[in-house]
Amino acid sequence: MNAILRIGRSGGVIRTLVWDWLHDDSTPTPLNDIDVAYFDPTDLQPDRDLEIERVLYHLLPKMPWQARNQAAVHLWYERKFGFPVEPLSSSADGIGTWTETATNIAVRLLDNDELLMVAPCGMNDLFEMVCRRNPRRVTEQIFEQRLADKQIVKKWPKVRVIHDYPREGSSC
Repeated sequence: MNAILRIGRSGGVIRTLVWDWLHDDSTPTPLNDIDVAYFDPTDLQPDRDLEIERVLYHLLPKMPWQARNQAAVHLWYERKFGFPVEPLSSSADGIGTWTETATNIAVRLLDNDELLMVAPCGMNDLFEMVCRRNPRRVTEQIFEQRLADKQIVKKWPKVRVIHDYPREGSSC
């Protein structure tokens, strides 16, 4: 279980907590999932994700855990999103590909009880309540569908959605 020592909570849960707080919302938005990113190139089997989720459910059973090995993303990405991608090099590399720049953030508790923050696209969009497509892997269609599915503006009316689409494949 060494990979569990290197996992971090990330993505939408951080965005949701921050945007709820910035909206002075006393009723927290229910969490659909808590993304747990880890990188283990020695075990790319989907069962590994399930094994980590079982451990997390045992520790905090009421939380909606979703563990994903960033080293294995290239194996299933095309099936889900319709186009192939290159293998990732680290958890931080994977986090840097997530849909919105405001969710390209992860935090991990280190052995010395300090927090390690990873934010490949920076943290400005998170704290300035900007919802912007991450052009690295996310198509305009995927971004627009996510806006509709997640009801971003309905949940957080102060959020400014940026529809200026930079070239796909470019960085944050």
